[in-house]
Amino acid sequence: MVVTERIQFHTQGNGDIIDITEQVRHQIRNAGLQNGTVTLFTPSSTSALTTIEYESGAIFDLQQLFDRIVPPDIDYRHNTRWGDGNGHSHVRHALVGPSLTVPFSDGRLTLGTWQQIVFVDFDVRARSRSVVVQIMGE
Repeated sequence: MVVTERIQFHTQGNGDIIDITEQVRHQIRNAGLQNGTVTLFTPSSTSALTTIEYESGAIFDLQQLFDRIVPPDIDYRHNTRWGDGNGHSHVRHALVGPSLTVPFSDGRLTLGTWQQIVFVDFDVRARSRSVVVQIMGE
């Protein structure tokens, strides 16, 4: 069986990191499946999905990492072409990626004890966002 849903929320942009673990758990419960995989996809070229321990120190460190490896204040040809100032957002998205797949067993995500699913918004402004949730299993 395959069930496809969406999670919708608002972000602040500029590296905002949102814990969506509970929303994903809710979608699995509603699907009524016990074993399978859940694939998450952000239909955006300026956001990404990953896992991390969702606590203030780790979140700060991740945000700082993005600033160090893809600084927002250098020249990006995307900015020259479009003038929207989010060239770094597209590069960060490409590094982390738009999707994540997590197995579930007995109706429960198989995440580690300190592991949460997070949505990262790299764009330069607040936005309404969605994540496609596709659950496959039995």
